[in-house]
Amino acid sequence: MNILLTGSTGFVGRTVAAALTRAGHQVHGGVSPRHRSPGALQVPMDFARDTSAQAWLPRLAGIDAVVNAVGVLRDSRARPIDAVHQHTPVALFDACAQAGVRRVVHISALGIEGSATRYATTKRAADTHLLALAQQGALHPAILRPSVVFGKGGDSSALFMNLARLPVALFPDPMLTARVQPVSVHDLAAAIVALLGPAIATQGIVECAGPEALTMGDFIASLRLQLGHGKAHVLRLPDPLTQLSARLGDAVPSVPWCTETLTMLGSDNVGNPAVFEQLLGRKAVHYSQLVATAWR
Repeated sequence: MNILLTGSTGFVGRTVAAALTRAGHQVHGGVSPRHRSPGALQVPMDFARDTSAQAWLPRLAGIDAVVNAVGVLRDSRARPIDAVHQHTPVALFDACAQAGVRRVVHISALGIEGSATRYATTKRAADTHLLALAQQGALHPAILRPSVVFGKGGDSSALFMNLARLPVALFPDPMLTARVQPVSVHDLAAAIVALLGPAIATQGIVECAGPEALTMGDFIASLRLQLGHGKAHVLRLPDPLTQLSARLGDAVPSVPWCTETLTMLGSDNVGNPAVFEQLLGRKAVHYSQLVATAWR
């Protein structure tokens, strides 16, 4: 198929593009005007500004399916979270309905139900709109909600690996209590390939998670063991210092740590991997094997 892939130059998007190409699809990679390069089929787009369906209709000519892999962790002037997570995806979905591009695969996130963070509310709004279009019979979508996605090239993955190399780890309390189910970026890409191939009839929300849950602190400890290091000394960062560090992060948009990140860390990010594993045709990669299989 001819597939429009938004976010094709991002961490997840690059892996998805490679997997779809290996599966024989023609990938039309959506890229920011700032990141255009010669070579592959590229479609200029700006998720900060393309908030109308009319802006997307010309880009859907000849397209059979759309994969939306655009996302940001926090708000910024260059990439406003309301536009990137809600207004532009909604415009894209409406354009797909108008153009007759019925198959849409949208990457959302686990842990957004019940959360009041801007990350969660904007993600949830796009999911809700897409599900409404499905109920109207206008689209045939699959919404992927992954837990923590791990792999080479991911900013959060690099942060986890750097923390794993430290002999003494100082963690905020939420990292020692809230649970995650880390998932390989390659497994996520393989599920998308299946959803555009043998599992193309699958629709609705798919929770994408590894086979076992653990706390973030334990996950980083596992990464340390996978790197061949001994057990680290883990210390709990006092809550006042945690709050202060998050507020300092608010002032530096380029870093992932901020008060919103701290709030998101305070809740579990887990799900039922049954449908995800049906798409893969096997168990998802266990967190204890992520360095060997996904850090490459």
